[in-house]
Amino acid sequence: MEIASPASAQSLPGGFVFLRDIDPSIIQDIRYAGGNNFMGRKLAGYGVAECVVKRDVGLALQRSQQELSLQKLSLKMLDCYRPARAVHDMVVWAQNGRETPAERRYNPAFRKKDLFRLGYIAAHSGHSTGAAVDLTLVDLRGDNSAALDPDKAYADCTAAADARAPEGSVDMGTGYDCSDLKAHTAASSITSAQRRWRNVLIAVMAKQGFVNYSKEWWHFSLPGVGGPAYDFPITRRLR
Repeated sequence: MEIASPASAQSLPGGFVFLRDIDPSIIQDIRYAGGNNFMGRKLAGYGVAECVVKRDVGLALQRSQQELSLQKLSLKMLDCYRPARAVHDMVVWAQNGRETPAERRYNPAFRKKDLFRLGYIAAHSGHSTGAAVDLTLVDLRGDNSAALDPDKAYADCTAAADARAPEGSVDMGTGYDCSDLKAHTAASSITSAQRRWRNVLIAVMAKQGFVNYSKEWWHFSLPGVGGPAYDFPITRRLR
């Protein structure tokens, strides 16, 4: 079992670790560190695209990854620790009174000013404690090479997988960060194949104690390892 080196651990407070130091086989696509997200830009505090979590969360993810590897599957991290300043960034964005077509792809049925009231974005996020993660599954036997074309007008996040923005992962029925009833974990409007993938993800995460958020098939938290919210920026790992 690979544990974080002292050099990298010293750069993080409160028992946090870089997931890459625990299990480098887990795929990372930290979406708020770039422009491929519902805000269309990097969020405050995301200096680099690195998954940072509490150590117990990282070790639990490693155990999930080991089980999935037997099925030629991998976890794919989409967001991990989220600085409190990034949460504030979301609040300001939701209240700015503007909505672009690219933004509406992520919330086709709701106005963004209503996303907090409806429970799709939290003003105080468990991500800031290091105990919550957003993730999906990758089938390592498939072609996961499709990349986002920022100039392409994709269908919204509830559309068929070949029409919405590519995720490089299995088809869970919606894209990541899709604020829609179809993204609710138990949604009845998805196919049997999409349901099976959601069930695989939920089962492997639940075995390690993770609890899913009912409105987001991708969001899981590990009870008992949270604590206060943090606001340190995500910076490059020390070598």
